[in-house]
Amino acid sequence: MRKFPLFVLSLLALAPLHTQAATPAELFAPGNLHAWCVVPFDAKHRGPEERAEMLQKLSFQHFVYDWRAKDIPTFDAEIEALQKHGIELTAWWSPTAPHDPVLQTMLDVFKRHNVHPQLWVMGGGEPTKSPEEQEARVAQETERIRQIEALAKPYGCKVELYNHNRWFGVMDNEVAIIEHLKKLGVHDVGIVYNFSHGHDDIADFPAIWKRIQPYVVAVNVTGMVKNGGGKLMPPSQGDSELGMLKVIVDSGWNGPVGLIAEQGGDAEVTLGNYLRGLEWCKEELEQPGSGGPKPDFKTAAAK
Repeated sequence: MRKFPLFVLSLLALAPLHTQAATPAELFAPGNLHAWCVVPFDAKHRGPEERAEMLQKLSFQHFVYDWRAKDIPTFDAEIEALQKHGIELTAWWSPTAPHDPVLQTMLDVFKRHNVHPQLWVMGGGEPTKSPEEQEARVAQETERIRQIEALAKPYGCKVELYNHNRWFGVMDNEVAIIEHLKKLGVHDVGIVYNFSHGHDDIADFPAIWKRIQPYVVAVNVTGMVKNGGGKLMPPSQGDSELGMLKVIVDSGWNGPVGLIAEQGGDAEVTLGNYLRGLEWCKEELEQPGSGGPKPDFKTAAAK
């Protein structure tokens, strides 16, 4: 058996492993999917127990909780219902300000139930007008995220940046914040990439994905239309999501994928439509042309 010098073995140990491209079947498997944007957009106004039953019926094993002020009294009940039905609480929409009292309320709820969801943090802001203003904005946002991360860390919750439009939703700005956080010793903050807030990224998506891929912890998928603005539609109904998904699959990224109910109507119908649309995309990615006609979808209007 050939023996290598110690310094060679050390170099081999440090060498990056080759990343195999994730197959569409692996990326879009039921166990890798989560539901998102459900609570405020469900025309049937389900409560925690009804919602957990609906998610289980659709075979979702993971859930990201999007709440409004009226839902605060049911935070405990939401987690209890998910646990009862065997659904993991993957992430939780976070207040944007570190001193928002609801943030501490959430963390106390997590501690009571011994759960550690990611905190998805959004932001805003108008475009900056000079390099100096850009530098100041990055520093300001870095400090905001640093404070939220410091509050969440003792509870075992990681903070992720969510691309919800405006300055904060620009991918290069989120990357700049993450890189500045690293200089401050904060290394666990990532990016949640939401297709429906990425219409401006379509034309340059391969290059954008290459820049953000090392930081992306989740991707939420919708149909995408060039110059379509914020129009919401299931996967398979747009003209760009298939190409974007191919870029992601070919890159070897294998994180969790989300489907959203933000389109409104009965959330069970909306999520079911998204599941069928994603299945069509999966078949097309595996073998172009094999998915057949794009699926017809049920109306999501609540009855």
